[in-house]
Amino acid sequence: MATKIFDLMRKLGLGLVAAGGVANLTLYNVDAGHRAVIFDRFRGVQDVVVGEGTHFLIPWVQKPIIFDCRSRPRNFPVTTGSKDLQNVDVTLRLLFRPAMLQLPRIYTTIGEDYDERVLPSIAMESLKSIVARFDSEELITQRELVSGQLSADLTERAATFGIILDDVSLTHLTFGKEFLAAVEMKQVAQQEAERARFMVEKAEHEKKATIIATEGDSKAAELIAGALISVGDGLVELRKLEAAEDIAAQLSQSRNVTYLPLGQAKFLPPSQ
Repeated sequence: MATKIFDLMRKLGLGLVAAGGVANLTLYNVDAGHRAVIFDRFRGVQDVVVGEGTHFLIPWVQKPIIFDCRSRPRNFPVTTGSKDLQNVDVTLRLLFRPAMLQLPRIYTTIGEDYDERVLPSIAMESLKSIVARFDSEELITQRELVSGQLSADLTERAATFGIILDDVSLTHLTFGKEFLAAVEMKQVAQQEAERARFMVEKAEHEKKATIIATEGDSKAAELIAGALISVGDGLVELRKLEAAEDIAAQLSQSRNVTYLPLGQAKFLPPSQ
């Protein structure tokens, strides 16, 4: 009796193992943010894109190819030339993902490593083409314009391969030693020119101030001369009286001066 029960359990266990193996062969999972394309040995790559979850397939006949459809970054360092023939070191950063509905075409025409096959070539070509349209100063002062043109060009080219670009940006931009030296010399020359312009303006202002002061003195002399001519000797007498009044005020404060009525003045010895 015990032997029969043991044989039954062994057969049941083998059946469960076999069923589990069959289940593993007929089921596959598509994780979040991923999509699957089915390759059928008899019909080729299916046009249907399989979404997230657990799905069935025919063992040996069908095979799932899983694609990561989340945005992923890639950096491309490039050394290229500007419009004014300056060497420029640029790092281009792309945030990309595949177009879900075009996954069957991507797998059929390019392969699972579509990003390695497509992105480096179009990124290098577009970057060199766009940078060559600007000179060194424009690459610095018009960086947003450069990024905008590069984004438009790359987005259009990537779309032909079924790739979506969520972001295109220039994360690094440097120039050669010759350009940096030229920029420094230009800045020094500009500073010297500004200094010379300031000195010229200062001299002109001083010249104008001198002319205005001279004209003012001349005008004052003319006014005084005119007043003397119109008033005659009266103004001279007035100035004499004002001078005598000032002298009398000063003498009144002296201890050695004594005032007497008119006609009685005489010299007195200094007071002891």
